[in-house]
Amino acid sequence: MTRFFRLLANDRKDLFYVYTFAIISGVVNLSLPLGIQAIIGLIMAGRVSNSWILLVAIVLIGILATGILQILQVQIIELIQQRIFSRSAFEFAYRIPRIKTESVMYRHAPELVNRFFDTLTVQKGLPKILIDFVTAVLQILFGLILLSFYHPFFVLYGIILLLLLFVIFYFTSPKGLRTSIEESNYKYEVAHWLEELARTMNTFKLAGQSTLPHGKADTLVAKYLKARKSHFRVVLFQFSNVVAFKFLVTGGLLILGGLLVINRELNIGQFVAAEIIIILIINSVEKIINNIETIYDVLTGLEKIGVVTDLPLEKDDGLCADDLPGVGPMTLRSEGLSYRFPNEQRYALKDISVEVAAGSSVAVVGPSGSGKSTLMAAMAGLFDQVEGQISYEEIPLKNWDLESLRFMIGDNLIQEDLFQGSLLDNLTLGRDISFPKVQEAVRAVKLTSWIESLSNGYDTELQPLGKLLSRAVMQKILLARAIIHDPRLLLLEDFGRLKIKEWVDHMPSFLTDKARPWTMIVSTSDPEMVKLCDVIWYMENGRIVDTCTWEEAKTRTWFKDEFPNTPC
Repeated sequence: MTRFFRLLANDRKDLFYVYTFAIISGVVNLSLPLGIQAIIGLIMAGRVSNSWILLVAIVLIGILATGILQILQVQIIELIQQRIFSRSAFEFAYRIPRIKTESVMYRHAPELVNRFFDTLTVQKGLPKILIDFVTAVLQILFGLILLSFYHPFFVLYGIILLLLLFVIFYFTSPKGLRTSIEESNYKYEVAHWLEELARTMNTFKLAGQSTLPHGKADTLVAKYLKARKSHFRVVLFQFSNVVAFKFLVTGGLLILGGLLVINRELNIGQFVAAEIIIILIINSVEKIINNIETIYDVLTGLEKIGVVTDLPLEKDDGLCADDLPGVGPMTLRSEGLSYRFPNEQRYALKDISVEVAAGSSVAVVGPSGSGKSTLMAAMAGLFDQVEGQISYEEIPLKNWDLESLRFMIGDNLIQEDLFQGSLLDNLTLGRDISFPKVQEAVRAVKLTSWIESLSNGYDTELQPLGKLLSRAVMQKILLARAIIHDPRLLLLEDFGRLKIKEWVDHMPSFLTDKARPWTMIVSTSDPEMVKLCDVIWYMENGRIVDTCTWEEAKTRTWFKDEFPNTPC
């Protein structure tokens, strides 16, 4: 409920008008039976009078006014619905790039974002709650109050019924919400498995006779149906009690009203008016019955959206590049840098203390699993829970505005990927980069002729993850993206893994050229790149166990393991 009221708080002013119109509409609706009661009294006199004409006109005006108020309510609710969708979309778009890496490290981020579709559930269900449900509750309340003016018996009867209804929902609603959330959890598990099947479609296609796609779907659907049945039992219990409430209201008031007429404590006009009020109450009860499931859907939808919006964000304050003088290559230093992944006991990095001079180039080598990727990610500022210190330009990481710092860093890490969008968007990522800079980066990575061969050039639409592109072209695009804005620090991972023909003699010398505006740290097994770097870091078990130059590396015992085809 806290999320629901927080959602409504953004539109307090509009909701004030909605509820004002609802109250006025409810009062007008309940005044109509009084007008009809008076009209019946005048009709029984057997003649047309000015009073009769006036009352008929007032009743018709009341009906028209109620309709106009409902139209105004619908217009306001439509505006609120549009705002809910817009706010949710922009909140997701703002939060997703800023979510702390550790908080989604063991979750599949695209699957998490599926929760956005619950915005549509909230969007569609909110009008029923704000208009139908609230109006129904007000009409029941006002109706029972109005009936109490006819006879004191109606007062006690109304209080008992309202208390009964309150007790039913008070004790069953928490379980209903809990089972609804459980049902939704399994719904997303089913959707996630189907997405995984779509993502790895060829894997299962080529496996042949695999029972896993259907078998796992069967298990997850069974869990969903079990949760669904559990939730339905709660809803059915509430539904049954509301039906009983409807029966008691109708039967009790008909019997009580009839006895009062027989005993001449009510006249015919009052009895007819009371029956009209009863019909309004019954209709309102039916609205509540029809909206019970909607209420659960909206509250559950808000909880599902909260799965994403509750994820912690990176800090958004600190020093910006504009606050500091100077341009050109950046210095980097770490002191006792250690890191272990969440829920892990073993350190992925341990006691990394290094200093990288401005304009220098460092090659990081080591066996698979030695911590090279983790070190590169840590130096890109991707981890929040690092131990020790990383400093850029003699300023600790924690003092930097992360967005500003990362704009000064060019990176081609394993976390980088292509997305669905134009080639130009994939190169610039929407940053303020001039087109001559784009062309310069494209020429540097030898991508110009490929772009010229495309019918739409830079406007060519790329598929997610670079589908239909060769790995060489993907690697060129990602490297161009890394250098396109003349970064002060360049972090490259797994450079040279793909033997790109055009790069063999050109790219290592280009990247290590002292005329470039960057300091470079590159994780690589390419001897041509390593020999051009000023320093080599050799890693084992999360530690830098050796620091040397290329000539010194030739004398090390690990050299042959890393570069078996290179003579010492």
